[in-house]
Amino acid sequence: MAATALAIVLFSVPSSFEYYRGVCAAASEACSQRAPAQPTTEGVRQLREAGLSAGTYAVLNVAIDTVFQLVWFAVGALIFFRRSDDRMALLVSAFLVAGGTVTFDATGANALVAAQQAWWLPVKAVQITGEVCVVLFFLLFPGGRFVPRWTRWLALVFIAYGLSRTHLHELYSLSSVLQGLSLWVFVGIVVSLVWSQIYRYRNVSSETQRRQARWVVFGTALGVVGTFPSRLPVDLSLVGGDTPLILLVLEAGFALSLLLIPLSIGVAVLRSHLFDIDVLINRTLVYGSLTALLAAAYLGGVTATQAVFQSFTGQRGVPQLAIVVSTLVIAALFNPLRRRIQAFIDRRFYRGKYDAERTLAAFSARLRSQTDLETLSNDLLGVIGTTVRPEHASLWLRPEAAPGGEPTDQQSLIHRTS
Repeated sequence: MAATALAIVLFSVPSSFEYYRGVCAAASEACSQRAPAQPTTEGVRQLREAGLSAGTYAVLNVAIDTVFQLVWFAVGALIFFRRSDDRMALLVSAFLVAGGTVTFDATGANALVAAQQAWWLPVKAVQITGEVCVVLFFLLFPGGRFVPRWTRWLALVFIAYGLSRTHLHELYSLSSVLQGLSLWVFVGIVVSLVWSQIYRYRNVSSETQRRQARWVVFGTALGVVGTFPSRLPVDLSLVGGDTPLILLVLEAGFALSLLLIPLSIGVAVLRSHLFDIDVLINRTLVYGSLTALLAAAYLGGVTATQAVFQSFTGQRGVPQLAIVVSTLVIAALFNPLRRRIQAFIDRRFYRGKYDAERTLAAFSARLRSQTDLETLSNDLLGVIGTTVRPEHASLWLRPEAAPGGEPTDQQSLIHRTS
C-alpha cells in the first residue's frame, strides 16, 4: 500500500502541473474558490502583473502539494520502521501514509486519474484505506482496543457512512432528507469520536497513554485552527483581493497547519516521553490568545481611526498616523496583557501549579522576617503539605555539633514518605 501511495504521489506531479497551469473556463464564481486551483483569465493577468507566469504558479502549487504528501508519508514510514512490532503503530502508519497522500489531498490523484484512467483502481484503493484508517485511529488510539467495547459497532457504521458519502455522493443529492440525515450522522460521528477519546483518557489510559493523547489532541487542534484563515469567508480587498497569489499564500498556510497533525502523531508514538506537552499547551494558550487579542485590538483601532478620519475629511484612505499609533498601542499592551492572560490560564487550567507557586512565594516572604524556629518548622511543613501533598511529612533538626566538629548552624532535613 505504501509503495502504491508513493507511486501515486510521484506520477501525479506532471498531471498536477498541467492542471494548475491550465485556465479555468467556467464562470468566475465557480473558479473563485478558497484554494489555489486553475486560475481564471483575470487571474493569469494578475499573475503577470505580479511578475509570475502560469508555469511558476503551477510549480508552486505542485511543490506545496508534494511536500505536504511526502511529510505525511515520511512520518508514517518512520513509525513503520521503528515500531513495526506494534499493531497500533502499524494502524497509525497506514493512516498517515494513505490519508496524507490521497485521502486528505486528492488534487494530484484526481488529476492523475483524469489524465490516465489506469490509475483509477490504485487511487481508489489507497483512498478507501485512508478513510477506514481515520475512523479506526480515533477509536483505537493509543491503547489499540475499542473503549467502550460497543464502539466497534460504531466503527462499522462510521466506515459505511464515510465510504458511501465519498463514493456515492450522487445518492445523497437526490433528496433533501438524505442530505439533512447525512449532516446529523456526521455530527454524531464527531461527537462519538470525541466522547470515546475523553472516556478512554479518564478511565482507561495510563499516564504514558494520556501524554500521547495530549500530543495528538494538541497537534490536531492546532492544525485545524491554523486552517481557518484560508477557509473563512473574509473580504480580502484590504490585501489585494482574491488574486491567485494571495490564495496561494493561504493554501501554503493551510498545508503547513495540517502538517502539525502527522508531526504530533509521530512525536506521540515515537518520543512522547522526552517532551513535556503541558508546557507547550500552556504557551500555546497564552500566546495564541495574546495574538488574537492584539490583532483584534489593532484592526479595531485602525478601523475606528479610519471612521473618525473619514467623518471629518471625507477621505476613505487610512492615515499613516493611525497605523503608527495603533502599532505603539499594541507594543505597550503586549507585556501587561501577556501577564494577565498567563495568570488567567494558570488559575483556570493549572490550578494546582498556580496555588503551589503562590504558596511558595508567600513562604519565601515570611522566611525573610521570621526568626522563631518552631514557627518556621510549622510553616515549612505546611508548605510541603500544600505543594507536594505527601501522605506524611515530618521534620528533624540536627542537634548542635560538638566543638571542633561540624558547624553549629541548625539544619533541617525534610523526610517524605508517599
